[in-house]
Amino acid sequence: MAQEEIIFPNNIRNIRAAKGMKMTELARRANLSLSAVSKIEKGVRRLNQKQLLNVCSILGCKLSDIFIHESDTVADQWQNEIKRRLTDNEKSGLKVFGSGLRKIRQRAEKTIAETAKAAKMTLSVYHKIEVGQREIYENEIEVLAKTFGYTTEQLFDEIANLYKAGELTKQINKVKERVKSVLEPCNPVSGLDIQDGLYGAQLYDNARKKLVPVFGKPNGKEISLKKSDENMIVAPSTLEGLGSVYAVVPNAKRLGGFIPETSYVFVDADSTPEVGDLAMFIDADFSKMTSDDVASAQIAVVRQDTHGKKYGHVSNPDDKINYKTMHKVIMVVMK
Repeated sequence: MAQEEIIFPNNIRNIRAAKGMKMTELARRANLSLSAVSKIEKGVRRLNQKQLLNVCSILGCKLSDIFIHESDTVADQWQNEIKRRLTDNEKSGLKVFGSGLRKIRQRAEKTIAETAKAAKMTLSVYHKIEVGQREIYENEIEVLAKTFGYTTEQLFDEIANLYKAGELTKQINKVKERVKSVLEPCNPVSGLDIQDGLYGAQLYDNARKKLVPVFGKPNGKEISLKKSDENMIVAPSTLEGLGSVYAVVPNAKRLGGFIPETSYVFVDADSTPEVGDLAMFIDADFSKMTSDDVASAQIAVVRQDTHGKKYGHVSNPDDKINYKTMHKVIMVVMK
């Protein structure tokens, strides 16, 4: 029987178990079915960005904690499971059948979508059959054969002939090599630049590009700022991939109400504000701050005195801010 491919190896089960949380509770709080959570924990179903953040919030962990490291126990379990599934699929002939089907489809100049529709299958199901990751039933084979103008027997004969002629070897080896590259993180075929043995580094990088860390939140009259990725939000599309951008929750009352309380202020650490710009003023050298450091910060309009020195102006002419670091505010978005 074919097994589903592990596409999202993760530490979610271990983190949940360490916190004494049942899978049913995680499913309820994450607004997911129990089946979905089970598949996510097994690594055969992905989480989208919002779901990732929600799970992190529920489990009280950072995004980076979700992705497994070489030293994690689950890494060995994941590798062994992939090896077992690869062997099972090869023994069952599903890799050969799927590769043959792919060759026939390409020869017929049909797309995966067109073939799936003609066979009355979902795109996902048909794709899994082609890559040898799903068991296929007799009635499905008959429909697929008719899609390409064959009888069931003719379809099997054609795939057998392709295999004997060596025309499927390249495709089967390609699948094997892809799995091998996943099993061996340092293998150059994988295309993963893994500095510290981080399995899933590419997954984390892709997820991280779409997220922005929330560094600051109101604390009395000021904003308490800490450089940490413990809290992340989905970035507006125009800010995706900008590693210098972070977000803060504004101290709306301090600002006289011109920025809504229910908003996020996005700040670019690489942009120097000019006079008239809205900026984040930080009472510390931001470039030297570590994830353990906490600084006081404030959002203010950039002004300039008679000597040409820039300062922050909050809500009245006498309220001046002279902090060490200034970063430009580039966007305000409602929550």
